[in-house]
Amino acid sequence: MNHHDQKVRLIADQVRSIAADPSVLGGRPISYVKKSVSHVVPNPYQQGGAPKIDLSPLNEILEIDVDNQICIAESGVTFTELTRQTVPLGLMPVVVPELETVTIGGAVSGCSIESQSYHLGGFHDSCLEYEVIDGRGDIITCSPTERPDIFQLVHGGYGTLGIVTKLKFKLMPCKPYVHLDNVLFDNFDDFWAALLQHCQDADFPFIDAIIHDPEHFVLCLGRMVDYAPFLSRYDGTEIYYKSTLTKSEDFMELRHYFLRYDGECHWLTKTVPGLENKIVRKLFGKLFIGSTKLIKLSNMLKPVLRRAKLRPDIVVDVFVPKQRFADFFEWYKTDFDFFPLWIVPYRMPEFYPWIADEQKARAENQNFMIDVAVYGKPNCDPEIDYSERLEKKVAEVGGIKTLIGRNHYSPEEFWQTYSKPRIEAAKAAMDPQNLFGTIYDRMVLKK
Repeated sequence: MNHHDQKVRLIADQVRSIAADPSVLGGRPISYVKKSVSHVVPNPYQQGGAPKIDLSPLNEILEIDVDNQICIAESGVTFTELTRQTVPLGLMPVVVPELETVTIGGAVSGCSIESQSYHLGGFHDSCLEYEVIDGRGDIITCSPTERPDIFQLVHGGYGTLGIVTKLKFKLMPCKPYVHLDNVLFDNFDDFWAALLQHCQDADFPFIDAIIHDPEHFVLCLGRMVDYAPFLSRYDGTEIYYKSTLTKSEDFMELRHYFLRYDGECHWLTKTVPGLENKIVRKLFGKLFIGSTKLIKLSNMLKPVLRRAKLRPDIVVDVFVPKQRFADFFEWYKTDFDFFPLWIVPYRMPEFYPWIADEQKARAENQNFMIDVAVYGKPNCDPEIDYSERLEKKVAEVGGIKTLIGRNHYSPEEFWQTYSKPRIEAAKAAMDPQNLFGTIYDRMVLKK
């Protein structure tokens, strides 16, 4: 803890120095150096921040309390490292995002959900306390009882309230293996009815789905077990999402289940010619397979896209209210017609404070959402920007489009989804000089 405190004081001193002379920012927000890649989708037209503050030392697990099932860790710890240390102790985070280098701090700043989220919410819902450096360089602690207004808005703040440096969060018991049942449907109605029934019955701890096309729906139902008759891995030549069409049953080590989508970054290897071929994967997989490598490749292509004035492919998650999902899917298969889709049912414990009251009304005050992950749709039609079209449709059905991709909102549209009064009040308390930027300015496309 003493070593942690020293690291945090160094970062706080840098923020304090900038706060004393904000002109060094040149009108841009503070930016950071981190050990892991950013999981905000690379955008060739988004302006970066300055100057850079090095957050890479914040990568240590500080305490695992086995008896009370609680962990304290720095914000740069990845879930991969976290589960490497907790699973041998028979414990796991309550929700584990699916990509290898997602950090616990990043999971809170944005939104990270997974197949546990239909009954456990997001990772942030398991958090008990945050340590944050505010825009004055002060180190504060917030929790549901200490500065709860700040605690509730750190999630979904995308780093605009301060720098999260330490998190305290719950763990839960686990077993070493996952047994998956992949249930195939040939029509939407039967698939949808089965998904809702399993979510209601809560008969499997892990529930997600893949819509391969409008005639192939796979419901993926998982439970933890002590014994596995065989084991599959999807970090080499085998491809997870394709396996769900051919395997009605599967077994994985728990840590490999967590990362089952990482090799393809869901299915983004489809966008790299030949990378789904087994021979190519065996020869060149070390260079390209895995979310981190694919994100780095996307970052390298940003200047090319900018010079050619091209749009990047669509990579985004949208949350659609459960009661509107059938309508949304009917529109999607006609107007978008891009598959596969990752489907994750997600029950918020309650509506989060950053969600505007108008948005709650559009969602009919129903806090059960369906995460629809649209990963890799080409967006090169000169007449149609499909990213913007999706954004407008999600708003129309009362949904929420996550901000990890390209965003097109006017200020008026943006504040119909996000709570301007609550966000601005927290911003005034935490970052009065706007060193970290506003959510709108940091996340919404300027071109």
